[in-house]
Order: sequence, then structure tokens, then C-alpha cells
Amino acid sequence: MSILIKPIITEKATSDSELFNRYAFVVDKKANKLEIRNAIEEVYGVAIESVKTMNYPMQRKSKYTKNGVVQAKVGGYKKAIVQLAEGDNIDFYSNI
Repeated sequence: MSILIKPIITEKATSDSELFNRYAFVVDKKANKLEIRNAIEEVYGVAIESVKTMNYPMQRKSKYTKNGVVQAKVGGYKKAIVQLAEGDNIDFYSNI
């Protein structure tokens, strides 16, 4: 089971990483904080101070178009924000 799905690279997440040394990841819904900590330490080789998690539920959306009402589902996910130890950082752009 792969715990880490992808890193979140948005303006807010990039600002957090530069100012507060916090990084955000989309993780498996069933993963707990200890599993997330171990997976990130293993993959990126950094020391972690804390892990915060958030569950985002599935949302149903509807649009009014000329063909009628179109309904869709936006899948839910779990997000983890990881606070790294002082002096550690993660470079997402090194493989490009």
C-alpha cells in the first residue's frame, strides 16, 4: 500500500514551506499519523516534528447547462501537513 499519493504544490503550500518549513501531501485515507511520518522519513530522509491530518469529504456538484442539469462528484481525500525539524527541507523540483 502506497501511503503518499502526491505532494500538494499550491501557492499557500509553497509559502508555508518557505516560511514555516511545513509541507503538504495527499495521503491514503486509511493511513494514520505514524504511518505518514514513517513514509515521509523513509522517502525523503528528513526528520519530522509533527504531522497534522485533514479529511476532505466527497462533494456533489451540479451545473445548469443548456442540455439540462448536469451532476458530478468530486472525490474526497486526506491531506497531511508535515512540520520538519530545523535545518531539513524537501526539494520537489530536483528531478525535473
